Amino acid sequence: MKILVCISNVPDTTTKITFTDNNTQFNTAGVQFILNPYDEIALARAIELTDGGNGSVTVINVGEAATEPTIRKALAIGATDAVRINAKAHDAWYVAYQVAEYVKANSFDLILTGRESIDYNGSKVAGMLGELLDLPSVSIIKKLDIEGGNVTVEREIEGGKEILTIPLPIVAGCAEGVAEPKIPNMRGIMSARTKPLTIVEPIEVKNFSEVISYETPAPRGQVKLVSVDDTAKLVDLLHEEARVI
Repeated sequence: MKILVCISNVPDTTTKITFTDNNTQFNTAGVQFILNPYDEIALARAIELTDGGNGSVTVINVGEAATEPTIRKALAIGATDAVRINAKAHDAWYVAYQVAEYVKANSFDLILTGRESIDYNGSKVAGMLGELLDLPSVSIIKKLDIEGGNVTVEREIEGGKEILTIPLPIVAGCAEGVAEPKIPNMRGIMSARTKPLTIVEPIEVKNFSEVISYETPAPRGQVKLVSVDDTAKLVDLLHEEARVI
């Protein structure tokens, strides 16, 4: 079985976010980047499915050379090989298009993504990949099993769970529960240095979106304490100031 796992290079959640060029560019100076946590879950499940020589796991990233430490971490965790499409990831459409073009030239039995990247939280790539590749696409899954030529996935829906059985190949966006992220051991770290990393030049894609500006959330206001006996004042604050009722 050949599995492709899409990975993103994202800022650590403890990073202080700032912008440059009149708030149109993310300031990467001093930022610690990590492997997107949801992609780690997808990668862990892919490794479990191919454990014992049952297949191979390729990780793919759309990014410039600075993303290679993150790619090497994925190799250290257990991926067989890696592909880096040599381009800045403009938006979800651009990423999905680049990955889809690679898949068309290199077929895979299963394509996994994280449910979303923690920097933009868009949850778009899996669905776009399914459309571009004319494959079934399911997000956001909490469980994934394969038997024969079928994959069974489970996801939460309003009021319960949905279980689907679909013939391979498919695209699936993974969330918590699919697998536990793996920590690379020393053997994995050493072997990651020699595992294949293929650099692919991007396909020209028309941009359909443009960043006008970024802005940080407004600072939190001061806490207002209301007496437990003053219900009317609490309701008034929630209605007039917080505007939640």
